[in-house]
Amino acid sequence: MPPAAPPGGNSAGGGAALAGASRAGEVFQLLRDGHARTRAELADITGLARSTVAARIDALAASGLIGPAGEAVSSGGRPPSRFAFQPTARVVLAVDVGATHVLTGLTDLSGKVLAELRESIDVSTGPVPVLDAVLEHAAQLLVQAGRHERELVGIGIGLPGPVEHSTGKPASPPIMPGWDGFDVPAYVQRRFRTNVLVDNDVNIMALGERAAYWPDADNLLFIKVATGIGAGIISGGLLQRGADGTAGDIGHVRVPRGGDVLCRCGNFGCLEAMASGPAVAATLAAAGVPAATGEDVLELARRGNLAAIQAMRQAGRDVGDVLAACVNLLNPSVIVIGGGLSSAGEYLMAGVREIVYQRSLPLATSRLRIVQSMAADHAGVLGAGRLVIDHVLAPTGVEHLLAAQREP
Repeated sequence: MPPAAPPGGNSAGGGAALAGASRAGEVFQLLRDGHARTRAELADITGLARSTVAARIDALAASGLIGPAGEAVSSGGRPPSRFAFQPTARVVLAVDVGATHVLTGLTDLSGKVLAELRESIDVSTGPVPVLDAVLEHAAQLLVQAGRHERELVGIGIGLPGPVEHSTGKPASPPIMPGWDGFDVPAYVQRRFRTNVLVDNDVNIMALGERAAYWPDADNLLFIKVATGIGAGIISGGLLQRGADGTAGDIGHVRVPRGGDVLCRCGNFGCLEAMASGPAVAATLAAAGVPAATGEDVLELARRGNLAAIQAMRQAGRDVGDVLAACVNLLNPSVIVIGGGLSSAGEYLMAGVREIVYQRSLPLATSRLRIVQSMAADHAGVLGAGRLVIDHVLAPTGVEHLLAAQREP
């Protein structure tokens, strides 16, 4: 039987009794860091009886989550066995759905990507064709990696629009016609009966970038500049979604030079209408420079086209105008700039830094780092995987997994 429904998405099954494993999840947390420990060491740390610890270690070992990791030095008699976390015991499917692509990855429980598939598909075609592509990729990746469906503990999905995190349903996404209120977890679970967690793509990217490259940064902003513009906010070590899942929607903040430029949201002067890939391309096209997409802008900038370079730097300044207020409000230690348009990083980043350091309070920028994404186009997959991993390896998640293991 699959685990019970998690917060932040739907899950099939549930209700399994946790008797006998009610604290195995807590014992597992002491081994999750990868350091090997003996039963005696775990008993000393937890204060539990050695027989109790031994029973919980046996349950965890039977699940494959932990395994033997050599022997400790003997103080007389047989050397005691040591145990450590085995991240290859289970796998996770991680999905990054963008405006024009789907990237699906298979990871182990450490977040290491084992295999991935990418397909160009427009999210505006609707949820059924996009999710059908995801399901097809998922099945292919399991076969490609030689893993069985029973080893799959969850699927994480990032979508390019607001998501009601408690249900996994998109909530009035502006570039996703037909997706509003669509039950993404339920649709996916028609094929894979497992945990399905869904979140906004920028939130996912923030989780991925932090987990992979900034694990000690408790206050981080991830800014995606692509077809749309948004921010993933990590404050005090926790992802901030807001009351309705729209926290970080900086693309629809008005910028000083926005004037009467109409945004697709219906308002005027939004950051997205001025600095997104399509917006920069439209500005260049109006000036007689052949550009129709953000990729065209990037290619022109790579070739040294001065108009494209200047447009990229101005886009950075516009982003910086909004981020200066964010810096004063949230006081992050790291701002990571990602998304398609960040590929020409030196031009966009120069504009961002110029305005942020000029207009933010000196104290708020005294230790601030503004950097280009190191995860690049893998940030979404890394974050979608991390969303699931943190759920299934939490104490209650481990306990549910052990309970499911005992089901016939």
